[in-house]
Amino acid sequence: VQLQASGGGLVQVGGSRLLSCVASGRNFNNYAMGWFRQTPGKEREFVAAITWNSLSYYQDSVKGRFTTSRDTTKNTAYLQLTSLKPEDTAVYYCAAGHTRSTGDQLTWRTTYNYWGQGTQVTVSS
Repeated sequence: VQLQASGGGLVQVGGSRLLSCVASGRNFNNYAMGWFRQTPGKEREFVAAITWNSLSYYQDSVKGRFTTSRDTTKNTAYLQLTSLKPEDTAVYYCAAGHTRSTGDQLTWRTTYNYWGQGTQVTVSS
């Protein structure tokens, strides 16, 4: 079982970036897919999640700017980043959890069984 995150890079303030997370090794259609981010010296924090039935949840600071989606035919989850700010600079991780949880449980790292390797997003001013 493997999650491969990609799409990170250097982007200017106000720019956009599309992150992808390809799952392999099993069918992830019944999994919630989460996105977290981490900066040096800080704990990994919840950013967004999409449930098995495509309900989306977001951290308050990214609401209206980030959008999560999934393509079950490709076993892939996406996180569209827009209106990027310097404080969005981080390593972004995708994760998969075999759960039908909703709400706050999706913000917990322990909800997720599998993690990708992370992709760096750097927002420059």
